[in-house]
Amino acid sequence: MLTDSPAHGVRARDAATLIIVRGYAPKRAILFGQRSAVARFMPGRYVFPGGAVAPGDGTMAIATPLDRACVRSMGVGGSSCRAARLALAAVRETYEETGLMLGLPGRTTAGSHSSSWRRFSDEGLLPSLKSLRYVGRAITPTFSKIRYHARFFLASAEHVRGEIAGDGELDNVRWIDECETQGLQMADVTRFMLDRALALTDGAVPELPAPVFSWRRNKRSVVWR
Repeated sequence: MLTDSPAHGVRARDAATLIIVRGYAPKRAILFGQRSAVARFMPGRYVFPGGAVAPGDGTMAIATPLDRACVRSMGVGGSSCRAARLALAAVRETYEETGLMLGLPGRTTAGSHSSSWRRFSDEGLLPSLKSLRYVGRAITPTFSKIRYHARFFLASAEHVRGEIAGDGELDNVRWIDECETQGLQMADVTRFMLDRALALTDGAVPELPAPVFSWRRNKRSVVWR
């Protein structure tokens, strides 16, 4: 059985990542950023925008809900609320790291929300979760000192607004042509989820079951749920 229980005192934190694809095959581009060479986690690697769930992610109003069909595969114990928090974390982190917003027109009282969610409110937007497709999840190996239980989502660039900017956490945030991604320095899990996301956009694989990527006994493990 897969677990995120700590083996060395480090428990995997809930996190979420968003893969944004622009255009159609064979001329697709994917939004990537590069982690700093001195970053504590995956230094120098190209990654999709994402990060850990924050407390305010559970209180933000939404324009459209997440597809309930994917909740069972997300490792959230069937909780739609926890699944929505993860999806919202992916949307918020994407805005913070790239400047792009995934939302639809709508307003909410954002006085107690983070500055990122207040920015959505200022722009007259509410996060739209219906436009997200579930790709899969991954659990950082137990030997790592920083661990995440990350859920990967997919969205079309047609659903995002704004210009690429970001908060500086990622370097070289840009659209990269699909044909150029093979030369990027990225983790195995990033490349695995990229391939899975592109296959989903092609309609070449089913949405469910979805993969759970992990490491067991120092070997890569992928199971489908």
